Amino acid sequence: MNTRSLLCSLALLALLPTARAAAPVQQIQATLAKPAVMCGRFDQTKQLTGIKKPLQAYGRFCVLKGRGILWQTLQPFPSTLRITRDAIVQIQDGRVAMKLDAQQEPVVKMINSVLFSLLAGDLSQLDQLFELDGSLRDGHWQVALKARQPALAKAIGDISLAGASYVDKVSMKEASGDRTDISFSAIKTGEGAMTAEEGALFD
Repeated sequence: MNTRSLLCSLALLALLPTARAAAPVQQIQATLAKPAVMCGRFDQTKQLTGIKKPLQAYGRFCVLKGRGILWQTLQPFPSTLRITRDAIVQIQDGRVAMKLDAQQEPVVKMINSVLFSLLAGDLSQLDQLFELDGSLRDGHWQVALKARQPALAKAIGDISLAGASYVDKVSMKEASGDRTDISFSAIKTGEGAMTAEEGALFD
């Protein structure tokens, strides 16, 4: 999966309310769980403009509060992304295949900032970076994020999220017309959620 999809995956931690009204950030913030460790499965479908058959992938993700995020694609081919405050690193066959430095890549820095603010339950930056519309009913929410800044809009397009204590689904529509849908399942938190091998990738 590419870096943009990853963001969106991360972006996955936002939520929202019913009727087209301003997003109730405080309510959403209260709804979100904030575990120190969270891992689960993701299933991703990417529909490219002009191509009938969508591209499908699945794998595992882990969020380690204060440290970063692992996004491990298992199919159609193994690949691992590690996202920290300072960089997005792609690991292949145990080696660093690509690294985007947040200090040198403004969009990477912006994306990382969004992800970490979501993980910390701080939605204030979302108000600054996105126009929010959504709904919240019986503990379930959905929200649409529209980037205010052209650079962020170009990088990730429009995002919609849905979930309850955690994000269940993320959809991202790029300016090109390409669309990516990601669903999350089998989420575990606390000790034992992350394997020793996954933990070592944060070192």
